[in-house]
Amino acid sequence: MTDVGLAIPIADADRLAAEAVRYGHRVVAQVADADALAPQIAAVKPEVVIAAAATPYLSTRLVAACDAHGVRLVVVGDSSRERRFAAGLGVVDPVPGPPAWTLLTPGSGIPVAVSQPIDVPSEVSAAQMTDRPVRRAVDRGSVIAVWGPGGAPGRTSLAIALAAELAATGASVALADADTHGAAVAPSLGLLDEAPGFAAACRLAGTGSLTPAELDRVASTHRGSFRVLTGIGRPARWPELTGERVAGVLDAVRGWAGITVVDVAASLEQDEELVSDVAAPRRNAATVETLRRADRVVAVGAADPIGLARFLRGHADLLDHVTPDRVTVVINKVRAGVVGLDPAAQVRSTLERFGSVTPAHLVPWDPAGFDAALLSGRSLAEAAPRSPARAVIRKLAADLARR
Repeated sequence: MTDVGLAIPIADADRLAAEAVRYGHRVVAQVADADALAPQIAAVKPEVVIAAAATPYLSTRLVAACDAHGVRLVVVGDSSRERRFAAGLGVVDPVPGPPAWTLLTPGSGIPVAVSQPIDVPSEVSAAQMTDRPVRRAVDRGSVIAVWGPGGAPGRTSLAIALAAELAATGASVALADADTHGAAVAPSLGLLDEAPGFAAACRLAGTGSLTPAELDRVASTHRGSFRVLTGIGRPARWPELTGERVAGVLDAVRGWAGITVVDVAASLEQDEELVSDVAAPRRNAATVETLRRADRVVAVGAADPIGLARFLRGHADLLDHVTPDRVTVVINKVRAGVVGLDPAAQVRSTLERFGSVTPAHLVPWDPAGFDAALLSGRSLAEAAPRSPARAVIRKLAADLARR
């Protein structure tokens, strides 16, 4: 018997409740308001929640509650408007209505409360899921962290451009936003930052229920090229991204995507413990944990006097967490206007003289290309395929893919 929660119109809910026993189900919660059902999830512990893809039956609060307690969420919606509404909350696979009890496979004894299979229990094999593609398992994917000091050196722009270039090689790529100070991947790509994303993955990792199927559910897809785990919409939510949870997510994504690019915050300080309970969450734990566990770290600096000074100070702190052989230095926004003639040589000389740092790639300043990408919510490769910056980032992607 499957315990089910319902957040659907009253007429549909009454009909399903009356038929539940016939199909081997038990309705443990029945409401017409998602926000009324959300606080009941922990108490009634349904295995499945069925919600209509419309207000008030589906809400951010209900999606988050299902994520937190490992409950499968089945969303029913037919119209394009309903599908857009569901996608805005991170549900990318609503099923057509009206909701009806059906058996997933005859004789299997495993019922699913939808008109076609979706988010099926783990006992059902992938081969039985005829309406969804079977994902090839990844033996062990790699994690690339993109870090840079404060001052907007272009971490997020580079992370997005890098993910797009890696995806263009045919690799299975995911982009995750683990920035606990100013997450920007979602608005940069025109995605709603209320989607579950990285925080939902962290909550699932905390309960030991983060699987590739759950990652598929909480991720968005950028124009079919790479998947995205959007960041927290409000910086105040940073306690959701604990070091332990982030570690669990990074372990899980290695079996989900061939390459995962993670955009992290600038701050590396760990001295909060000097003034607070040593067991309390650390705001910079997500950054530090990602850097420690990443296979490669792309360290980004801005090519101007202030940006280079910040990079040299930050790079020294970075090496407290990462061995130098795992770091690829990329200097962004290279132009003559702020460093003089032959800017590439000037930048290389400055870094080598004051920090014994040799940059691997120098990305030329291309505000028009990056502005076009930001305006359209696309990657640099899509918005400005002939950008000189794109040519360098493509070489960076090729270098990282070979490692």
